[in-house]
Amino acid sequence: MESLALAFSSGWASGVNSYLVVLVLGIADRVGSFDSVPDVLGRWEVLAVAAALYAFEFVADKIQYVDSAWDVVSTAIRPVVGGVLGVLVAGDSAALDELVGGTVGGTSALVSHTVKTGTRMAVNTSPEPFSNVGVSLGEDVVVLAVVWFAVEHPVAAAAVALVLLLLGLLLLWLAWRLVRRGWARLRAWRARRGGSGTRALT
Repeated sequence: MESLALAFSSGWASGVNSYLVVLVLGIADRVGSFDSVPDVLGRWEVLAVAAALYAFEFVADKIQYVDSAWDVVSTAIRPVVGGVLGVLVAGDSAALDELVGGTVGGTSALVSHTVKTGTRMAVNTSPEPFSNVGVSLGEDVVVLAVVWFAVEHPVAAAAVALVLLLLGLLLLWLAWRLVRRGWARLRAWRARRGGSGTRALT
């Protein structure tokens, strides 16, 4: 159960920022030697690559429109990382099949990645860039907190990740309703202006 919970939590977090998840789990293995964290994540080469990629994503994720382009690229990365982490976590447990762990991690990563991508596209409809920075920093803090908490309390962290996932889906639905309503009002306003201009010419 704990391995399944950690696979879910790390998968959810990977859908938001996969490199930060690998980095946090690797550091946890280095400083704490937690049995739940696969030792391969604590290798120096893994930590170096994860740190470099996280540094790149840290910048790209806070630039308007660049973040959405990076999310599109990451569609092929984040669910895979979540699935691999699930397999690694399950591989260290005799009570959980690796296939189940990979499926749980990959699925939760795919859903949370979808929520992140859709939410960022909605945020990008705002003309100012500060909301992107705020949302990105908030995501980093939440991922860091959930993954570190999951190392010591995997079941409780999985419950938190599930709540965040459901809230994210609700937020995405509300955001896109507002965006669609805004576009509808803009089209109606343009149609009225166009009609007024035509009547003025006649």
